[in-house]
Amino acid sequence: MRAIGPDSIAIIPTAPVSFRNRDVDYPFRPDSDFFYLTEFPEPEAVAVITTPTGRRRGVFILFCRDRDAEKETWEGRRVGQQGAVSLFGADEAYSITQMDEMVPELMENKARVFYGIGKDPGGDRQLMDWRNRVSEKARAGIHAPTEIIAIEKILHEMRLRKDRSEIAIMRRAAKISAHAHRRAMSVCRPGMTEYQIEAELLHEFKHNGSHAPAYSSIVGGGENGCILHYTENGAELNSGDLLLIDAGAELDCYASDITRTFPVNGSFSAPQRAVYEVVLAAQEAAIKKVRPGNRWNEPHDAAVRSLTKGLIKLGILKGSLATSIKKQAYRRFYMHRTGHWLGMDVHDVGEYRVDGKWRRLEPGMVLTVEPGLYIPAGSKGVAKKWWNIGIRIEDDVLVTPQGCEVLSIDAPKSVAAIESLMAKPTTAHP
Repeated sequence: MRAIGPDSIAIIPTAPVSFRNRDVDYPFRPDSDFFYLTEFPEPEAVAVITTPTGRRRGVFILFCRDRDAEKETWEGRRVGQQGAVSLFGADEAYSITQMDEMVPELMENKARVFYGIGKDPGGDRQLMDWRNRVSEKARAGIHAPTEIIAIEKILHEMRLRKDRSEIAIMRRAAKISAHAHRRAMSVCRPGMTEYQIEAELLHEFKHNGSHAPAYSSIVGGGENGCILHYTENGAELNSGDLLLIDAGAELDCYASDITRTFPVNGSFSAPQRAVYEVVLAAQEAAIKKVRPGNRWNEPHDAAVRSLTKGLIKLGILKGSLATSIKKQAYRRFYMHRTGHWLGMDVHDVGEYRVDGKWRRLEPGMVLTVEPGLYIPAGSKGVAKKWWNIGIRIEDDVLVTPQGCEVLSIDAPKSVAAIESLMAKPTTAHP
């Protein structure tokens, strides 16, 4: 309310229900911006934040579905308008069927509308219809908003900095995900399939209160680990191969995002271990750069320098460190950035540059740190012993006043810790 001002109105709809096939919809997940402000979990809802004409203080108005005994018997309970006020803190709540009548009235004599432009073409058209209806009242001395401003400009900066309650949820989500990765390491054996390992991850997520993964899990064995966003997850796991798992649970609409890479048979080969140690050293160098005041690109630059140095030492790259970095020779084997913002979306909102410069890190920001190396079979000029080695190590890192906290610390990542865990007997086989 302070950010948009008293002469403005913010309109924030939740996500639409998505049709899957015939009589089935995809599981509903609220729009992140809407849920951030309201925590309201139901579909067919719109939040309005404004200062109504004639009032001194702003209000949060929620339009939502009516209670309906028959539909609730078939589809599940509804909060209704009374619950919207008593349970979710709305100042006022009305039926979603009243929105088309009431919102234009709330727009009257406002200078600006804050809205998520471009998310939903139908919603965009409805907004313009509301504004045009207000414009028709000009002869009565009523004016329509003259500006429509993307609400992301304000809201995404707010979402970038997490408060204590958000951090607590993200810490829990990371813990659930870390234990899922431990479970995957514990049960993995040659002859299993990628989808069986994925099932172990999903079991751990659900068993600990996560309703869904934060994104499609990547479970890639051998050559599949060299495909950055591999999600087929259908191949058999072979002894002597590495298994790359990029998977994270979503908890209360907050994401975790962890990647671990480990040997299918429980023991790294000498070439696998050598490349793994290069990636781990790069991640450690990058994490050291996550601290208040440092710029966003500093962890990436540290990772690139460390990876390039390691590749030269292994003989995979030729030439000097400075020249290899300048020519970006590492991009053959490391083609992505070292991290991204993390929050309600796995690739969360927030600008990476401010006024043309990489932004400075601040306490409350959460990011991933995920260097990797990918050497597919047939890599020209690379010895065969390095082929089909795909390694990524990713953690969720919170910027703290003193430095940083690795939220996903419970997921083993040293060679010794991984091999030790995989050597222990387990009864969790599928």
